Amino acid sequence: MAQQNISPVTGILAEDQVFIDFGDHEGKSILEVADTLPEFYDFLIEKKNDGTSTIRRSHDKIFRLYVSQTLN
Repeated sequence: MAQQNISPVTGILAEDQVFIDFGDHEGKSILEVADTLPEFYDFLIEKKNDGTSTIRRSHDKIFRLYVSQTLN
């Protein structure tokens, strides 16, 4: 029985199907960030664990990752 890999950022969604929708890395896939920017990937994992990131499917059927910017 094959085990499905679970991403620490996207869950069951494939990392190449979810795109960042904020900041300097807007438009990059999570997979691309994981391969080229490991520090930023760790930041995304932290935001998911904090509950401040969201993945939404936009009207063009693309999954986009958002991070809440809250001020203290």
